[in-house]
Amino acid sequence: MKKIVSFFSQIGLVGRIIIGLMIGTIAGLFLPEAAVIALPGTFFINALKSVAPVLVLLLVMSALINAQGNHAGRLKKIIFLYLFSTFSAAVVAVITSFAFPVKMQFIQAAQEHAPGGLKEITLSILFKLIDNPVNALLSANYIGILCWAVIFGIALKKVASEETKKTVAEFSDALTIVVRWIISFAPIGIMGIVFSTVSENGLSIFTTYGQILALLVGTMALVALVVNPLIVFCYLRRNPYPLVFKCLKSSGITAFFTRSSAANIPVNMELCEELKLDKDVYSVSIPLGATINMDGAAVTITVMAMTAAYTLGIDVTLPAAVVMSILAAISACGTSGVAGGSILLIPLACSLFGIGNDIAMQVVAVGFTLGVIQDSVETALNSSGDVLFAATIEYADRLKKGEKLPEF
Repeated sequence: MKKIVSFFSQIGLVGRIIIGLMIGTIAGLFLPEAAVIALPGTFFINALKSVAPVLVLLLVMSALINAQGNHAGRLKKIIFLYLFSTFSAAVVAVITSFAFPVKMQFIQAAQEHAPGGLKEITLSILFKLIDNPVNALLSANYIGILCWAVIFGIALKKVASEETKKTVAEFSDALTIVVRWIISFAPIGIMGIVFSTVSENGLSIFTTYGQILALLVGTMALVALVVNPLIVFCYLRRNPYPLVFKCLKSSGITAFFTRSSAANIPVNMELCEELKLDKDVYSVSIPLGATINMDGAAVTITVMAMTAAYTLGIDVTLPAAVVMSILAAISACGTSGVAGGSILLIPLACSLFGIGNDIAMQVVAVGFTLGVIQDSVETALNSSGDVLFAATIEYADRLKKGEKLPEF
């Protein structure tokens, strides 16, 4: 037993996750009725989702209360990169859709409610900002949690004693330790998640709607491995891939299986600490990135809308495609940080081509059919980018000061 424990401790968390993935896949194929194997996955995701809202609230409050300098400039740069990368992803999706046009076979319309327009999305975001703070925590409304954390943090900074500031920081540190305990169970949790997916869907998901799935995944891979590294290189002027691969490995893998940017916030916090980033900055930028850094969502919205247009024989002009990129980027920023959040925004993009809601909701149904793979890859791209761009801005500032960057 000691040898087994020693072996697992030596191969690292990622290695253990891969082993859990393999066990879950094999069990899903050969023991699909053993539903008990799926329980660790449910517990793992629920644990992450439960701790994340409180973690965000305390980390942001603690960062603001105990902040010793002005980090507004750095945060603005990070937010710009989040928005710019999302727009860039939408542009790349337009290009790949033009280069590899595919059509879909419509299936029965989905029944989920989709936003009626950009106005509805904007109003929804504004209402979330002023949500009751307790309700925001209970419903995992991260926009509202961020808003109230900033308000409470600024107010407490003005009136709190040193003892109070220390207490908030200690609660924040204690919750961070709890998060580490939860993350240590990731291999078992991912085993359960993979078992559930494979036992319910088999391996046929890889071939159903294969062309659309290949276009979606290929476009997201292009963004992750070409576009985002190019953005990082423009800031750091050095090989971006060690940092890119570090983020994809440490953040993207867990995000792939949890399929929730919000649930992956604790994982990203842990990674930021490992990359030796400024806690005062990443405690704000990471939760914010889970809301507005939506490269994968922009790809999904654009590709699915363009595919629907091709299927219906609609001639997509370049000006319309440019507007599509802008609309997809804005819409993606309104995507909820939960599994399948981007798919329900497809009708909004379809409306640009005059596609009615009945057809658009059939496209949504196709999206949910592809969601097992599409949403996993999308979340991995979104969540890993949260850390990637936060690290890029901070490392760029350090390089300007002549400081040495950490090894990763």
